[in-house]
Amino acid sequence: MSGGTTDPGLTGVAALEEQELRLTLPRFTYDDAWALGSMLVELARERNAPVAIDIRRGPQQLFHCALPGSSADNDAWIDRKRRVVERYGESSFLVGSRFRAKGTTFEESSRLDPDRYAAHGGSFPIRVEGAGVIGTVTVSGLPQAEDHAMVVEALERLLTT
Repeated sequence: MSGGTTDPGLTGVAALEEQELRLTLPRFTYDDAWALGSMLVELARERNAPVAIDIRRGPQQLFHCALPGSSADNDAWIDRKRRVVERYGESSFLVGSRFRAKGTTFEESSRLDPDRYAAHGGSFPIRVEGAGVIGTVTVSGLPQAEDHAMVVEALERLLTT
């Protein structure tokens, strides 16, 4: 992404929008949730990343894992980032990036309770062809751009399997 990964400008926003469209899945089953979650665990273990991982279809949690070094705070961040995706239908990183590109922040301008919503990278919509957004996949424990990148990498792998 041009424009930087922690504070992308308009080019960064466009790249994030393209990324979300590109990562539309043909389907998303229980087995796909397990495969995606397992890929994320594998990536996190390879990098010794102290993350928690959450995958949901609608309100149902299909996968959750907390790796060494993560804490209950990561679960709280997961909930806050996931709510942004559920509300906006776009990744938490994209939503936050749009506010930053306008010279403000999500916390200052969204009028949403920051104890319940966080537009920080790491939660991504599970978008299925012909159905739209049907769920979320979230990672918490790394800097926001790295949380986002880990989810994107796993979704890219899922699309090639």
